[in-house]
Amino acid sequence: MGQKVNPKVIRLGITHDWDSKWYAGKRQYTRTLHEDLKVEKEIRLKLKEGGVSKLEILRTQGKVIINIHTSRPGVIIGRGGTIIEDLRMSLDKQFKKSFTINIKEIKRPALDAATVGEAIAMQVEKRISYRRASKMSLEKAMEAGAKGIKIRVSGRLNGVEIAREECFATGKIPLHTFRADIDYAAATAHTAFGLIGIKVWIYKGEVFKQDLKSKMQNEIEEIKNA
Repeated sequence: MGQKVNPKVIRLGITHDWDSKWYAGKRQYTRTLHEDLKVEKEIRLKLKEGGVSKLEILRTQGKVIINIHTSRPGVIIGRGGTIIEDLRMSLDKQFKKSFTINIKEIKRPALDAATVGEAIAMQVEKRISYRRASKMSLEKAMEAGAKGIKIRVSGRLNGVEIAREECFATGKIPLHTFRADIDYAAATAHTAFGLIGIKVWIYKGEVFKQDLKSKMQNEIEEIKNA
């Protein structure tokens, strides 16, 4: 189970919450789901250099609230908020709905799996050794307070003919413990030899029901105040 199921999906309702929060009937469900996928694709395409880690889509009556979690908020917002305002207007026009976009800064990028994976992918594309990039990420994550981190790199490493995979790990990664707060992400490096796949697991400690409950209450208050 530890290697066959997405660590975040299996913990939904235990340590992680859904990224999209809305309710729709049988007839509207499919259309709303595909709309969410199109919105996410559009945002990631337009904010390719913005270090976007996670998108949260919250739907209320006649309004769509999008929370963009990023390690580089300045790049996304732009000078005077022009970039984010252009994005909002583009989404309004394309999907014919009222969008509100909130930028949330990731305080500790070294503990965010998506940010770590993208950073390693960028270094590999710049011909930096994948071993060096991975080991540096391990050290930074442990210094930032992680209980454990594992990085798996696979593909034609160093341009060899036969693809292989290598794993770098430190600390502990209890994949079978449901209350373990494990952040997981996959990234891809585009190199001259082909694609290099990068998977990152970061263990931050254990989460209990009261912690998740308080987190969900804060999100509900945020939706009400929007």
